[in-house]
Amino acid sequence: MTGSKNVLAVISPHVGGRGAGAGLATLFPADAEVTVVERADEDPTALRAAHVVITALAPLTAEHLAAAPELELVQCASHGFDHVDVEAARDLGVPVCTIGSTGAEAQNVAEQTFALMLALAKRVVPAHTALVEADWALPRLQRSLTELSGKTLGIVGLGRIGREVARRAVAFDMTVLYAGRRRVAQETEARLGGARHVPLDELLRTSDYVSLHTPLTDETRHLLDAARLALLKPTAFVVNTARGALIDQDALADALDKGALAGAGIDVFDPEPPTPALRLLRAPGVVLSPHVGGVTRETLVRIALAAVRNVTGYLAGDPPRDVVNGAPPAR
Repeated sequence: MTGSKNVLAVISPHVGGRGAGAGLATLFPADAEVTVVERADEDPTALRAAHVVITALAPLTAEHLAAAPELELVQCASHGFDHVDVEAARDLGVPVCTIGSTGAEAQNVAEQTFALMLALAKRVVPAHTALVEADWALPRLQRSLTELSGKTLGIVGLGRIGREVARRAVAFDMTVLYAGRRRVAQETEARLGGARHVPLDELLRTSDYVSLHTPLTDETRHLLDAARLALLKPTAFVVNTARGALIDQDALADALDKGALAGAGIDVFDPEPPTPALRLLRAPGVVLSPHVGGVTRETLVRIALAAVRNVTGYLAGDPPRDVVNGAPPAR
């Protein structure tokens, strides 16, 4: 690293805030000046002086970017980047990077996906609740208990995380379909149990489980709207461990209320944390978790190390990795 550089770490409170940021700051070399905040505009002086902003699911708007004249790089401590105004950053010549190619979150997101799928198939939540209330619910629940074996899993987005999910599906003797902009190599499909690339609507019509693993962009916002949810079989389950806004949450609640779907496993919401008014919180057949897909002890270490390595490498003269906005060289 040449000379002292100012790093602003913006760590949203719902993913650890200042406590998590303090741990991340210790990973930087001594000549980096690291300021930890929970909102990008919390310390205007630090924002104006920042050469790098690391954001952990904290919003970084066009106004924030414009207030940082020294900014050279935005590093998302995540696979996702929807919390950053990537177009505004591109206009300013500032690359926006993720940790996507490192796979830091892939292991645990895949595990969380299967935790939700198994909880839905085995009716874990209603079984637990009934027993706590002294209700031996076996006669009532057994008609709706199912197996993953022999079922079809439709994966929307076969990137690093989607492939980890597919690998586990093969171990559960599931058939794997996937939808995305392009087909992966045939060798990859073969390693994933003969996974087949199909159009999204076909995937929705034929899958027993649909799991979302695609980034949130203008094109994918409300990817599963009322019309697409209506394509699913009434025995199907939807699982979302990617981004809440990939699904029209009201439309999903409607489908569950009407019995048009068997259930949903949801780890992500729009917004986060969800408001008490969110209908999904009270919809039948749901298993909910508070965006825990990327926050195990092991995952947080991998995420922090991946983000810091990219930043320190860039400041030492390496090209930035996992640039999502195609920005020209930094201003």
